[in-house]
Amino acid sequence: MRMRVLLTGAAGFIGYHSAQALLAEGHEVVGVDNLNDYYDVELKKARLNRLKKNKGFRFFQLDTAKEGALETALGSTKITHILNLAAQAGVRYSLENPRAYVSSNVMGHLNVLEYARHLDGLEHVAYASSSSVYGEREGGPFSESDVVRRPASLYAATKLGGEMLSESYAQLYKIPQTGLRFFTVYGPWGRPDMAYFIFTKKILTGEPITLYAPDIMSRDFTYVDDIVSILPRLLASPPSGEALHKIYNLGNSRPNRLMDLVGAVEAACGIKAKSFIKEQQKGDVTSTYADIRAAKRDFGFEPKVSLQKGILNFVDWYRKFYNL
Repeated sequence: MRMRVLLTGAAGFIGYHSAQALLAEGHEVVGVDNLNDYYDVELKKARLNRLKKNKGFRFFQLDTAKEGALETALGSTKITHILNLAAQAGVRYSLENPRAYVSSNVMGHLNVLEYARHLDGLEHVAYASSSSVYGEREGGPFSESDVVRRPASLYAATKLGGEMLSESYAQLYKIPQTGLRFFTVYGPWGRPDMAYFIFTKKILTGEPITLYAPDIMSRDFTYVDDIVSILPRLLASPPSGEALHKIYNLGNSRPNRLMDLVGAVEAACGIKAKSFIKEQQKGDVTSTYADIRAAKRDFGFEPKVSLQKGILNFVDWYRKFYNL
C-alpha cells in the first residue's frame, strides 16, 4: 500500500532520515517544518534540498504550534498517515527557554491531533516521544510499562504531556496512534547541539571538550538508520482493537558510558581529546537503557550498528559536509 505521509519536522535530523526511508519505499511525503534557528538553519536547508530532489516529496514551511497552520497550508490534501516529529529538542535549553517547549511539544502536538481528527481516510498517527520521560532511575532496562510520573526536565514533561494528549485523542476520537520513545539517536546529518557533534567539532579544531560527570553518565546511543528502517512498516501497522494508543521504546538496548563515546570520536578523528570535567547538569539523567522487546516482536526492530561504527560514519559525513 502506498502511503501519503504528513511528516512534521521534515528538516530535522530524524525527520530527514525518516523521509528518506519512506521515499525509498515508494511512499509520498508531505513535509512541514518551521525552520527555526535553534541550530544552524543552513544545515536544515541542506537536508531539505536533498529531499526536494525526490518527486514524491513536497514541502511547506509552517509552525505546527500556530493554530490552523496545517489546515491553511494543506487544504484538501489527502493524508493517509502522520509522522509527527516536530518538536523543540534538547534538555538543557529547556532551562533557558521553557515556553518554546510548551509551544512546540504541547501546543504543536495538540494542533497536529486536531488536524488529524478532521481528516477523512486517516489510518495512523505516529509521533516522537523521548527516553527522557523515564526520569532519573537506577538499573534497567526501562520498559514501556514502567510508571513515568517524575520527569527530570521540562523537556521530558512536555514529551510526557504529548503522550497524554495522544491517549486522550485515541479514546475520544478513535484515532490509532503510536508513540515512539527515542533513545539518544545519532548519526550523519545529526544535530549540532548533541554531544557527539560538539565533541567532533572541538576535537578536529583542537579545542577542549567539556565532560559532565563522565564517571557516572551512560546513554543508550542509537544509530539513526536502525530506527528509521522500521518506520514504513510501523506506520503501515496501526494499533487496533481496544488499545488504539501504543508506545514503543526505540533504543540500542546496549548502553555505553560517556567515555565510550569520547573514545569513539577520538578514534574516528584520529586525535586525542583535551577535556574539562564538570559536575552533572540540571535536568540530565544519569543513564538510559531501553527494553526493546515490544518493538522487536511487533516490527522486527533489531539495532545492528555499534557505537564505534556509527560514530565513524558520522565523522566521515562531518568531514565531507564541512570540507575538512
